[in-house]
Amino acid sequence: MELDVYKEWLGIPDGPRPPDQYELLRLVRFEDSIDKVRKNYKKLNTHVRKYASGQYAVISQNLLNELAKAMLCLTDPERKREYDESLGRVFEEDESAVVPMERVLVKLGHIDRDQMKEAQEYSESHGLTMRDTVVQMKLVDDQVATQAFAAELGVPYVDLEDMAPEFRILKRLPQPVAKRNTILPLFIDEDVLLVACADEITHELEDELRLRYTLPVRRALATPRGIIDGISRYYSEMDEMIAAEEAAGDVALAPSGDGSKGGGKKEKASKPKAKVKQRTQTAFTQLSKDEQAERKNLGKIFMLWSVIGSVLVDQFVMKPYILGVTQGLFANLPSLTTLIVPPIVIFYILKVYWK
Repeated sequence: MELDVYKEWLGIPDGPRPPDQYELLRLVRFEDSIDKVRKNYKKLNTHVRKYASGQYAVISQNLLNELAKAMLCLTDPERKREYDESLGRVFEEDESAVVPMERVLVKLGHIDRDQMKEAQEYSESHGLTMRDTVVQMKLVDDQVATQAFAAELGVPYVDLEDMAPEFRILKRLPQPVAKRNTILPLFIDEDVLLVACADEITHELEDELRLRYTLPVRRALATPRGIIDGISRYYSEMDEMIAAEEAAGDVALAPSGDGSKGGGKKEKASKPKAKVKQRTQTAFTQLSKDEQAERKNLGKIFMLWSVIGSVLVDQFVMKPYILGVTQGLFANLPSLTTLIVPPIVIFYILKVYWK
């Protein structure tokens, strides 16, 4: 008999499968508290991750994705309104007015009105965004500030500690591009690519993502530090997972629930790991202009020092101690190190490192 994860893991009674998003997150229908939605999601996410290894790895990952998509829908005001209307909810008035994030913080009790005025004055005098202002003034932390900013923009907030990207989506965006733009592609939801970002997505970046994924893009806000840490963590996990799966002959690409790997897989993945990283190394032409210039300068430094180092080794090691030549014509001619090492280094730089 097929496992009913909704009933066995989430405690949802028998009924329609899959359940609606409120029932999935164990919420009262039409719950409007974003804080309540996030708390329930976090609690259920932590619970389901207990099943993320062994025979339930794939099933648990699918359920984690369902929970994440439900949370993102119910914390996005525009999408939540559309979803509620599809369930029969009737809205009497339009509540689409934009509320500045500092007023959101006051409403939620994080700051008072005097602190709000101080923050507004500080922001204007120092030319800072309100999010940076309240963090610099130590009124709230970066996470609370980003949540309030997301409320102002009317977009969902994601905590990348709780929400892992799908590796089949992540691998289509080179890591340098993600770093340069401080973004992290998460997954595809209703034929739309969901991207975690720290701020607005520029038109140029949106066009690039559309070309790579052939899908429209929807953003969710995350803290800048969370995105930077997520890029480092999940790209590294992806390389290790691909290596392990290739060794095991498994083609599925799903992130591990708790970041741990089984002992057997570590041994199988140890050999292919270097191979995978070499294959996924970003090509020179895919780097930004600044990264290309940096690689060019490093290449020139390597070539220069291959010549200087080889000459020094020949003059002070090879000739006096190995070849026994200290005087005469041969003492002034290039020796083995100078004739062999620089050409190899220069060939590698020109044909591999700069390609």
